[in-house]
Amino acid sequence: MPIGGACAPGFDAVRDAFVGNFVERGELGAAVCVRLHGQVVVDLWGGWQDEARTTPWEPDTLVDVYSVGKAVVATLLLQLVDDRAVSVDTRVSEVWPEFGAGGKEAVTIAQALSHQAAVPAILEPLTDDALSDWDRMASALAATPAWWPVGTRHAYHVNTYGHLIGEVVRRLTGRSPGARLREVVDPLDADIWFGVPDHLLDRCAEVVWAPGSGTPGPPPTVEDLDHETTMRVLAHYNPPGYSSIGLVNTAMWRQAQVPSTNGHGSARGVARLYAALIDEDEPLLSPELLADAARPWSTGPCPMLGQEVSFGLGFTPTTPNRPLGPGPRAFGHFGSGGALGFADPELGVAFGYVMNHVIPRWQSTRNRALIDALEQALAPDPPS
Repeated sequence: MPIGGACAPGFDAVRDAFVGNFVERGELGAAVCVRLHGQVVVDLWGGWQDEARTTPWEPDTLVDVYSVGKAVVATLLLQLVDDRAVSVDTRVSEVWPEFGAGGKEAVTIAQALSHQAAVPAILEPLTDDALSDWDRMASALAATPAWWPVGTRHAYHVNTYGHLIGEVVRRLTGRSPGARLREVVDPLDADIWFGVPDHLLDRCAEVVWAPGSGTPGPPPTVEDLDHETTMRVLAHYNPPGYSSIGLVNTAMWRQAQVPSTNGHGSARGVARLYAALIDEDEPLLSPELLADAARPWSTGPCPMLGQEVSFGLGFTPTTPNRPLGPGPRAFGHFGSGGALGFADPELGVAFGYVMNHVIPRWQSTRNRALIDALEQALAPDPPS
């Protein structure tokens, strides 16, 4: 199994866990990068970009990081909050008037960011062609009536989150999420993309869904389903490929802008972005806003995830069932199959992990092994 990269002294446990993911836990191809107070202390990659195991993983290999992108697109909007273009209490309809239809006129920026906007699914039937048409997707989302009375609950906006937050960014800046992202990450040399350009397509790894990992089959009919089940089905299957179903390894999918689901990045890129969020000198977000965004804004049962969940403003706070490290202020976001970006501002840690073999589901045995090993490496020496 080809393994490349290096670890700083004291971080051998992370290397052991990374190797163990291949030897013991079925990893196909992956990379992990950790920065400590801005400095790279772990930079490892290994395995294969394809199921046939013909192309080794490289340090700059890109792969779909799925919901890791939610925190990225949220960061673009939070920067505009920092710049006072809007506040978290601004109604989305003030920026995007069409969104106020169907009982959604009171939805605030904070509710949109914390999965309380009541549009986790689009009602109008769409085809996969719409995924390459930003205006079409945004228009259909805006026209969808609220699935519940605004302010009464939350539900994970599995796929619509990127178009919801991304359209607010577009309305405020005049630029697509992909274009706005470039303005933010190019100066950082952070390799993250909403819409992979032609010249980088050959750096993209093939995503492989493991048997039993929840890979969706053909979309079920919604006829005669109850309201809640219809919402869950449409959240994943409207358009049919909204969750990447049947499209994930195509150029069309990689080049579309679906920020909640098809952001592509490297482990180095994810870690670099999180390091910039907690940078002591020139952070991407003010420390006050970042702390506010990283705290729980909505906590309760989620019909999409099937468990009790806490949502921040685009980030998920560390919680007992999804811990992100030893610090109580750690924050980040998982992606399907286990991709993960997080930071711990108290420890000065930024972490990025990407992979191409999708197993159940967000918190996996693989990212858990890496997080546990990182905790071990960061633990203070016991008194002699």
